Amino acid sequence: MTDSHTARATALDLEPESPLPEDIAAYFGKCQEKLGLIPNVLLAYAFDAEKLRAFSAMYNDLMLAPSGLTKAEREMIAVAVSAQNECVYCLTAHGAALRQLTGNPALAETIAQNWRVAEITERQRAMLAFAVKLTNSPAEMAEADRALLRAQGFNDHDIWDIGAVAAFYNMSNRLAAAVEMRPNPEYHAMAR
Repeated sequence: MTDSHTARATALDLEPESPLPEDIAAYFGKCQEKLGLIPNVLLAYAFDAEKLRAFSAMYNDLMLAPSGLTKAEREMIAVAVSAQNECVYCLTAHGAALRQLTGNPALAETIAQNWRVAEITERQRAMLAFAVKLTNSPAEMAEADRALLRAQGFNDHDIWDIGAVAAFYNMSNRLAAAVEMRPNPEYHAMAR
C-alpha cells in the first residue's frame, strides 16, 4: 500500500466539498477538539454535505440521545454486529469507543471476538443475541425474540432502539465494505 492509499478515508476518489459548509466545518472542529481527530467515516461522507448530515443525525440520535440502553450497551451492539459483518472500520472505531466507555479493554475485545463468552449481564447477553440474530437471520425474527428481551426488562422502546442500532450498523458495515473505509490509526491505541 502506498502512503496516499492509506491516507485516504476510503478506496474511492471522493474529495470533501470545498469549502466545507459552515455547519460541517464546525462539526469537524468539535470532533477534532473532543476526539483529537475527525473520524474517517465523517470524512468519507464529506463529499456530499446532505449525506453527511443525514448520517450524522441518525448516528447522533441512535448513539447519543436518551434511551433505555446505556451508551456502552449501544456500543456493544455496534461491536457485536460489526464482528458478524467483519467490518474492520467499525470494529476498530467502536471497539475504541467501547474501551473508553467501559474502561475495560478486555471486555471490548472479547465482545469483538466472541460476545457469547464476554463477562456481561444476562440482560446484555439477550440484547446482543437479538442484535446478532437480526444481523444474520432477519427473516427469522419473531415475537419469541422480543419476548426474550421483555423477560430481561426491556420495554418496547428499548427493543426498537436495539433493532435500530443493529440495523444502522448493518447498513454502515456494508457501506464501509463497499468503499473500503479505513479506520483512523489513532483508534488502535485508544483506551488500552
